[in-house]
Amino acid sequence: MTSLPDISAWTPGPAEPAPTLVVQNAVRVFQERYGGAPRWLAVAPGRVNLIGEHTDYNGGHVLPLAVDRHVVIAAGSALAEVGRLRAYSAALDASVDIRLDGSERPGGPAWANYLRGVVRAFADRGLISPSLDAVIVSDLPLGGGLSSSAALEVATATLLELATGRVLDPRDKARLCRQAEHEYAGVPCGLMDQLASVLGDAAGALLIDCHEELVRVIPFDDPSVSLLVCNTNTKHVLADGAYARRRKECNEAARHLGVPNLCEATPAMVAAAEHTLDPVAWRRARHVTTENRRTLAAAAHLQARAFAEVGQLMYQSHQSLRDDFEVSSVELDTLIDVARELGVAGGVLGARMTGGGFGGCAIVLARTDSVDSVTEKLTHEYWKRTGLHATTFLARPARGAHAVDPQTVP
Repeated sequence: MTSLPDISAWTPGPAEPAPTLVVQNAVRVFQERYGGAPRWLAVAPGRVNLIGEHTDYNGGHVLPLAVDRHVVIAAGSALAEVGRLRAYSAALDASVDIRLDGSERPGGPAWANYLRGVVRAFADRGLISPSLDAVIVSDLPLGGGLSSSAALEVATATLLELATGRVLDPRDKARLCRQAEHEYAGVPCGLMDQLASVLGDAAGALLIDCHEELVRVIPFDDPSVSLLVCNTNTKHVLADGAYARRRKECNEAARHLGVPNLCEATPAMVAAAEHTLDPVAWRRARHVTTENRRTLAAAAHLQARAFAEVGQLMYQSHQSLRDDFEVSSVELDTLIDVARELGVAGGVLGARMTGGGFGGCAIVLARTDSVDSVTEKLTHEYWKRTGLHATTFLARPARGAHAVDPQTVP
C-alpha cells in the first residue's frame, strides 16, 4: 500500500455554494433560537462502509464512502458569554453549555461528550475558540451505523477551525476526533469513520490503509448500479462494552500470532493456530485477516467495474461478521437473507451489514433499474418476518467536511 497516491489535503474553503435542505434547516433553527443569521456553517458527512469491517483498528484496509447525509452546525459569536459553547441539538431538542478551555470531563448528556472531547483536544493544542452559540441539525439516522457520532465530531472540529482561524492537517483532524471518541465517549474505535468524514470524495469510495493512513479514491460512479441503505431501525450501542471486547480479543490474537497488528497476519497463519489460540480469539482473527483480503479484492473489482464480484465479497463479509465476529443481529440477517433470495434475477448483486454491528443498517448493491422493486420487496419481507419497518435511501459518494457560506443560503 505504500505506493498508493495520497489525496490532496482538506481545507475549510472555498465555501460550498449550493446549500442542501439540512443546511437550510440549520440556518432556520439558528435564526429561531438566536434571532439572527449564523456566522459559520460547518458540514460533515456520515459514511457507509462498502467492506472492511473491524479491520481499521487492526491496522488493515477499509473501503468506505462519505455519503450525502450530514451533520450541520450553524454557529455565531456569543459576545455576552465568556469561554462557552452553547449548543442546541434539534434532533434531541436538548441544549448543553460547554466550557471552551477544555476543562470539562465526560458527563451527561451523553451526546455532548462528542463535543466536549473535540473542544478538549483543541484546547490541548492551544486552540481556544471565542464563545459560540450553535445549533446542530442532521439528516443522519442516530445509532444507524452510518457514523453520526464521527460526523458530529468532525463538524465540531470544522467549526472550531473556522472560529479559531486555524486549519488542521486533515489526518491530525481525524486523529483528534478519534481521540475525542476514545476519551469522552468510551468507544475504542479505529480511524476509518473520522477519515471518511474528513476526506470524503464525491468521485467514489476511499481505500484506506489504516496502518499507514494512506488514502486512494476508487471511482464509484457507474449509473447502472446503486447502493441502497436499509435501516433496520434497531439502534446499535458501541459503548456498552461489546465493541471493546472485540478489540481486546483481536489484540489477544495478534499477541499469540506474534504480529503488532492483527492485519499483518495472514489467513494461513490463523488457520495454523486453530488449536493453540483461544477459540473465540481465533474466530475473530479469521474474520479480520480474511476481511482484509476481501477489502483489497473488492477495491480492485470496483476499480474494474466488476460489480457482481464486489457483491459476492459483500455476502462473504456479512457471513464472516455474523459467524466469526458475531456482531450481526436477527434484523440485519433478515435483510441480507431477503436480498440474497431476490438475487441477481431480482436486481441484487450483493448485500452486507455496515458499521460496527449489533443493529443499524445493511447495504444492498443493486442494479439501478431494479432499485424500486428491490426496495419494495425488501421492506415488505422485512416487515412480514420481523414486524418492523425498515427505512431506505440511496447513498451517493459525497465531499468530506467543509464550510458553507451562510450568505448563500436562501
